[in-house]
Amino acid sequence: MILASQHRASLPAATTSALRPLLNGRSWLWAILLTATLGSVGNAFELTDTLMSYVRAEFGDEAYQRLQNYQRLQLLASRAPIDRQLRLVNSFFNQSRFVSDIEHWGEEDYWATPVELLTTNAGDCEDFSIAKYQTLRSMGVPDEQLRIVYVKALELNQAHMVLAWYPRPDADPLILDNLINDIKFASQRTDLEPVYSFNGSGLWSSKAGKNKRIGEADKLSRWRELNQRMQQSEQP
Repeated sequence: MILASQHRASLPAATTSALRPLLNGRSWLWAILLTATLGSVGNAFELTDTLMSYVRAEFGDEAYQRLQNYQRLQLLASRAPIDRQLRLVNSFFNQSRFVSDIEHWGEEDYWATPVELLTTNAGDCEDFSIAKYQTLRSMGVPDEQLRIVYVKALELNQAHMVLAWYPRPDADPLILDNLINDIKFASQRTDLEPVYSFNGSGLWSSKAGKNKRIGEADKLSRWRELNQRMQQSEQP
């Protein structure tokens, strides 16, 4: 794993496994601290001075600057039209590097928070999609308009994850993807085959080209674990 900040840029890949316990052991420092619930319209993520100081000391000025830019993004885009919000959020997170979970976190499947993604300047497709989803939610985009979609990337012949925005329940959604910066309609992304999707409100199967609700998103253990970590961050 290669971190972007000069503070840790020279660390060998063997230190990857050391980073995860450091972050987990101080979850109240690295997790996003909210002033209100994520689902409330207009409530942006608030990164505390304690967190910002910790990131600067442990990960360097570049990591600190990325978090500052993250807060500026939310101030800039919170009142922008939805199409501009989508473009700004998509391009902002796509600046980070794609790194597999096993290389980055030392385990097969780890779903990171936006702060973890930005602090380490890297993540995999789940991390990109989750960060975009949570950021747009904090900007007031309704949960029912957003779905994190697990797909098969046909050209790569592998599993992948993207974020979809539905202006209406029956609309052809726009796809935010870390593989490309262009935001295209799902019908234009013939390279992606949807398998299932979820948001804070539910879980849907995409078999036979149809979206059928099959339960709650907390059926997904990684999603449940991520939300538990976020809830813990709200506690003093």
